[in-house]
Amino acid sequence: ATIDNGPKVSAEFEGEYKQETISNGLIFSGIYNSKNSVNRTNEFIAAEDITKNINPTYGSIQRLYTRNSDLVTFCEDKVLKILANKDALFNADGNVNLTATSNVLGQAVPFAGNYGISKNPESFASEKYRAYFTDKQRGAVLRLSMDGLTTISDYGMSNYFRDNFKLANKITGSYDAYNKEYNVTISFDNKKENVSYKESVNGWSSFKSYTPELAFSSSNTYYSFKEGNLYEHDSNEKQNYFYDTQFNSSITVLLNDAASIIKDYKTINYEGTQSRVLKENTNLQSGYYNLQAKNGWFSEYITT
Repeated sequence: ATIDNGPKVSAEFEGEYKQETISNGLIFSGIYNSKNSVNRTNEFIAAEDITKNINPTYGSIQRLYTRNSDLVTFCEDKVLKILANKDALFNADGNVNLTATSNVLGQAVPFAGNYGISKNPESFASEKYRAYFTDKQRGAVLRLSMDGLTTISDYGMSNYFRDNFKLANKITGSYDAYNKEYNVTISFDNKKENVSYKESVNGWSSFKSYTPELAFSSSNTYYSFKEGNLYEHDSNEKQNYFYDTQFNSSITVLLNDAASIIKDYKTINYEGTQSRVLKENTNLQSGYYNLQAKNGWFSEYITT
């Protein structure tokens, strides 16, 4: 038996031979099956249909996310769902019927809404069946759930994100599994701001004192990086203490939401942690009042 170098191709290649970057296409390799010890992830056979192209008007592909065996594709100006191992047949009334197919990637179905992830894939964060991301070009923060896309920045913060996304250099997103919040960190030239969205209140709950470089959740614990160091959150009894620095907390309350209506406020009720109690010796008809003092929060003044 002899070994030869085999046949040589003498035909010339038409055009210039160089590297090509396809920003709106996908290419996939052979299968990987651990049960049968089959590993073909290094095989890219051009004779087979191993590519999937997206409409170039949607912009470049920035992020891929697998959900329910489908491939959610985040482009600059659109979010799509690419069916895996199945295809979509559209009826005359617009309804979709799924059918099995041998194609690895089937029909690309766009979600309703002209939103994308712009060029900020680092703003993406997922939690169970929800995914959160930002669209800098349109000044919006969005949530992708089972019911499609929802513009959550419209919940009282549309002007804030619209104005600040224009000046932002970087937008980083993370999900705090401990506090059930989606945190958006906006980086400017000389400062950073961190704001949180909470599903239980269906709105933006707070601005945060800490501004991480990167953050993630693991085993229901929230971690963040600051200057290359890893920090664990909610791990001590100090309140508002981040990155070895003590911050002060503040609350901004809007009482008169309808400015055109004149109101009279006689009492203000608060429900929360222990408030400060001063010891008094006032003898009321029913007995004594505030026999013991208690430490807690208090307000020095209220202006209207």
